[in-house]
Order: sequence, then structure tokens, then C-alpha cells
Amino acid sequence: MILVAGVALWLGGVAFWLLCIVGALVMMAEWANLDAVTPVASARNKRLAQFSVSVPLATMAPASLILEVHDFFTIGLLAGAAFFCVIVTRRPTLAAGVIYCGLPVLALVFLRRQEEGVVFTLWALALVWACDIGAYFSGRTFGGPKLAPAISPNKTWAGLIGGVLAASLFGALMHVQYGLPWRMTLATPVLAAVAVGGDLFESWLKRRAGVKDSGSILPGHGGVLDRLDGLVPVAPLAALLVVLPRFYA
Repeated sequence: MILVAGVALWLGGVAFWLLCIVGALVMMAEWANLDAVTPVASARNKRLAQFSVSVPLATMAPASLILEVHDFFTIGLLAGAAFFCVIVTRRPTLAAGVIYCGLPVLALVFLRRQEEGVVFTLWALALVWACDIGAYFSGRTFGGPKLAPAISPNKTWAGLIGGVLAASLFGALMHVQYGLPWRMTLATPVLAAVAVGGDLFESWLKRRAGVKDSGSILPGHGGVLDRLDGLVPVAPLAALLVVLPRFYA
């Protein structure tokens, strides 16, 4: 998966956008399954939710820049898609999935579009990967008190600390090697902790639905939600760190 993401990131443009929207549509289907009340309702709501989120996803295409489609317009479309979804299905949690699956894609596409897009997007993606790897090895090595046993019994405080440290080291490396701005470098440990929070949130969703994985599209790894849960809250915050200084320029 890292190889596929890396190639798409390097190519940028349509390749990166396509990878993002395919991921978002699969995530939306998995979210609908977790939110399902009955199998019939699940199938109907899944199609409707995917249709709803596909409209704002389409405006994120590189071709939309020719028409000067603004990112704030796309945010409005995301909100409108969520509103449409809740009106038709009467399920606010399903409508929340439209934002949950669509907003990170907008953030990633926005990051990649910047002058330093490869560096910024790689940072946002790889800090989550570094956190996951660091958390896994430090948790397995040191064990100790559980982080949130009622939600995710395998996560430990040692894993959290190890994940944050690994991500912080990665952020420092990006600063030294590629000139990652200080505000992003210093925010890396905070975003790593946010990534763990995103992981816990998705674990709570699965526990509420009574399932082990969000899907089975990735053999041995579960669903796309299982792989991207940490990135979902990180990507919008990373994009915010890029755009905020422009308001003070």
C-alpha cells in the first residue's frame, strides 16, 4: 500500500486524485456497513451515501482548477452532501460519514497541489505510518498499562509514547532533509497523538457495530477504514497548518 501511495504521490495530478477518491468511496461503503440497521437498509444507504460524496469528490479533480472551483466551494458541497444524506436516510451518523470520508481527501489533494506538495503530503502520510510502526514495536517491547482497554485492548501507553517519538523523529528528519517548515515540524508529535485518537475512534465504531474489521478488501489487514483511520483527522489539520499563514500574510 505504501508503494502504491508513493507512486501516486510522486505522479500527482489525476493519479493521486483517483487513488484518493477510490479510497474515499470504499471508506464510505465500509462506514455504511458499520452504520447498518438491516442488510436491505445497508445496501440502499450505502449506494446513496457513495453517490452523495461522489459529487464533492468530483470537484477535487485537477481539471476543476481550469474552472477555478474553489476549495471553500467544495467544502460547501461536502456539507450539502451530508445534509442531503441525512434528509433522505434519516441517519445523522451516515451523513457524518460523508464528511469523515470526504474531508481528508480534500485536504490531501490540497496539500499535493502546493508548490512543496510532495514534501507536505509525504509528511502528512508518513507521520501516521511512523506513528503506527513506532507504536507497534514499543507496545510489543514494553507492554505496560493499557491506553483504552474498553475500546482497543491491545493499545498501551508505551505504544502511544513510542509512536509519538517515532513520528517526531520523522518530522525532524523531514525538516533537516527537505526544509519542512518549523510549524509543521513542531506540530508533528501533536498530530501523531491525533492519529492515535483517530485509530481509537474507528475501534469504537467497530466495537459498537460488533465487528473485528471494517471490511475485508485488504486480506490480512481488514478494510480501508482500518488502514486510514489515523490519517482521517491528521490530513485536515495538516492542510490547516499550510493555509493558516496565508491569512496573516
